[in-house]
Amino acid sequence: MYKAYWLTNVTLDSGYVFENERIDGTKTALYNIFINDGIIKEIQLANVPLQTHLPVQDARNLLALPAFKEMHNHLDKTYLGLPWKSCTPVPNLMERLNLEAVELAELAETGQHRAEQMLHLLLKGGATHVRTHVNIDPYIGLKNLEEIQKALESFKGKMTHEIVAFPQHGLLRTNSTALMRQAMKEGASLVGGLDPGGVDNNIEASLYEMVDLAVEFDADIDIHIHDPGHLGFYTIKKLASLIEEAGWKNRVAVSHAFAIGDVPIEESNDLASILSNLGIAIMSTVPINRVIPPIDLLHEKGVHVALGCDGFYDSWSPFGTGDMLEKAGRLAERYNWKDEYALTQSLQFITGGVKTLDDEGNRLWPNVGDDASMVLVDASCSAEAVARRSRRAAVIVNGNLVYGGFNCESALKAN
Repeated sequence: MYKAYWLTNVTLDSGYVFENERIDGTKTALYNIFINDGIIKEIQLANVPLQTHLPVQDARNLLALPAFKEMHNHLDKTYLGLPWKSCTPVPNLMERLNLEAVELAELAETGQHRAEQMLHLLLKGGATHVRTHVNIDPYIGLKNLEEIQKALESFKGKMTHEIVAFPQHGLLRTNSTALMRQAMKEGASLVGGLDPGGVDNNIEASLYEMVDLAVEFDADIDIHIHDPGHLGFYTIKKLASLIEEAGWKNRVAVSHAFAIGDVPIEESNDLASILSNLGIAIMSTVPINRVIPPIDLLHEKGVHVALGCDGFYDSWSPFGTGDMLEKAGRLAERYNWKDEYALTQSLQFITGGVKTLDDEGNRLWPNVGDDASMVLVDASCSAEAVARRSRRAAVIVNGNLVYGGFNCESALKAN
């Protein structure tokens, strides 16, 4: 790829259109962006004559958006790359876990291939970062970790990643602490956990074990808490107290956290303040078939919320597309965020908090000094992109075109 070049005729959100003090639309403008060594070095309006001896790539008026982050996935579980099959019905969670224990061992040898199919799907949807949970348990040992590491290595330069060591079958229930410790030594970067109440049947002991592992390896935490109602709510509150005790502020995420949406709003409000003060994030997949945590309230309280696709087309669900823009659109639909401002702002839940515009309509992204990583979409503005799940034409990572192109013939050429 060119080390230094101009990306011209890039559409960017540039402000809001106000009508009677109400936001009535999004203003955009065409810009030329100078990229050198993977960094944005200069941004200028496209109507300024460009005089350069450097290579030029015409973006053909495509809208640039911040690169997406897929923050909750299970690369090791997917059936992608294998012949179609739907899910086997089971009556409860424990039966699903028992079925998965057998199936994952059968699937282990195709782990890298299947994960690569998922990564390609995520990448072409605009995701350039993935946080994947990988099963660590007596049934599979570290085999899935090894396969996922190979798949992620094959996407080096295209996607960054985090690997969560995930005791899917229960940290205590399957006595997996030693395996988890080994996984952390072998390259997992976060410590995971699962339903200390509903699966491990010992909330305090399970949480203590997980937090101790995190402290031992100086690692962040991302725990699945599906348990509903007051069981899940108590678990999250207990986790928060342990995080404060351990001094693990800004290093913890709770995935799913359905219980925060099951309890009265006054209790959710109080817990949101606790989570915000401790920097505990919430990772949501925005399911359509159950109550979800009150993302609007959590966000208002300053809790970092991020979205993910979860595992899909696997033993748990035959559904899913791997499209993070679809996730942002679904979130907007769940909360009836259908005006220009709300649609524009909803993008931040899939970009790691990066926004294109602030509340007053000042452009926040991109800026000189930023990594030259972006998604180029066929849309007039970011609000339309979210609402219409607009076509992704190209994905650029650190200045390099890693997916798509600007027309059927163009691509950034090698020197």
